[in-house]
Amino acid sequence: MNTDLGGFSHEELAKIHRDHLWLHLTNHKLFEKQEPPIMVEGQGVIIKDALGKEYIDGLSGGVWAVNVGYGRESIVNAVCEQLRRLPYYAGSMATPPYILLAQKLASLLPNLPKVYISNSGSEANEKSFKIARQYFREKYPDKDKYKIIYRDRDYHGTTLAALASSGQRERKAKFGPLPEGFAEIPHALCYRCHFGKSYPGCNLECARALETVIQKEGEDSVAAVIIEPVTAGGGIIPPVAEYYSVIREICNRYEVLLILDEVVTGFARTGLMFGHQHYGIDPDIITMAKGLASGYMPISATVARKDIFDQFLVEAEDVSGYFRDISTFGGCAGCSAAALENIKIIEEEKLAENSAAMGKYLIDNLKELEELPIVGEVRGKGLLVGVELVEDKNTKRPLSEKILAQIVADAKAEGVIIGRMVRSVPGHNNVLYTAPPLIINREGIEKIVNAFRVALGKQKL
Repeated sequence: MNTDLGGFSHEELAKIHRDHLWLHLTNHKLFEKQEPPIMVEGQGVIIKDALGKEYIDGLSGGVWAVNVGYGRESIVNAVCEQLRRLPYYAGSMATPPYILLAQKLASLLPNLPKVYISNSGSEANEKSFKIARQYFREKYPDKDKYKIIYRDRDYHGTTLAALASSGQRERKAKFGPLPEGFAEIPHALCYRCHFGKSYPGCNLECARALETVIQKEGEDSVAAVIIEPVTAGGGIIPPVAEYYSVIREICNRYEVLLILDEVVTGFARTGLMFGHQHYGIDPDIITMAKGLASGYMPISATVARKDIFDQFLVEAEDVSGYFRDISTFGGCAGCSAAALENIKIIEEEKLAENSAAMGKYLIDNLKELEELPIVGEVRGKGLLVGVELVEDKNTKRPLSEKILAQIVADAKAEGVIIGRMVRSVPGHNNVLYTAPPLIINREGIEKIVNAFRVALGKQKL
């Protein structure tokens, strides 16, 4: 790979960066003493910075999005051709790639054949809340089923309603007051069971807590529950096998819509096309983004059962009964073209199968690090893996964020970018992350594992 800085030197770009940029999730005070990282090029699983150093991208673009890897010419060409033909028309009308993407998603999720396109995961989740609330207000005009239940440690986005539905209290701090109508159930992390029990003799209390919360909030007031199939940013938490069958049964009993947030887990990240498919359940609504176009274009989707869609079919004189919503850039035809080509690559190259095989290889190798005194548990599904770090294995006291930051820096020095929990769950931001592109091979996995081993081995508590 050649490093092209657009005619600027690294020093010039760094100065412009300091003068004008406001990055995501970043304390810019850091850049008063250190150089801001600037990424300029990627190919396969490798990304290159402005100084010319190459890394294995163990985070698929930093937020687990670049599922098919970098340098995919077929996606670039599909987008380019569509932009020449027609770049955009508002989502109140259709374009061919818009229509064909809806058809493709419906073929992947036949029980959820209705597809609403928007442009980010946060927005997709907002749409799901609006759909659920209006759906029940149209269906039961004498009731007010509007509340949304969410799970501790799950994350659903950065808008105020998405934050209100997220179980990461540090992300919410100082942004209030948040919208009303949201309630929480406990997380599903067996390693730190909320109820102090051990699986399988726990009666799945973490799942059964949903019924308790529904009853407390009032069953006629609860519209939906939103859950990540595998908790991602809250610590990489795959629930036990029976968890979702209990959740589904409770939702059926109280007529509560089950929304699954597949923004991270969708499109082969966990070893199957969608994360919920590990659990054999049918949700009522699914939201998706990130891997939908692998970061090549911004796009998301909210997909729903046909009977939910049908509730919004009203006569012309009913000016308020249809779904009164819009997403400006949900109408970008190039985004739909990118998503179609991206899904084609995932299927043709069998990336779900590779994710499953390489994910097992990754987890099996990282599990060996549980022998280290600071590694409490390695867990994950497919190529979505977390390593929980502790000061003491008996007490499970979490390792500090400062030490995790040093471990991430040490791994980067080894040529591998990994991540960590940052100011999300108070006192428990102690999980390292890796989620490399789904095209990674055994050699790449071994380099990631070695970087973990070297970086963790430097910590002497």
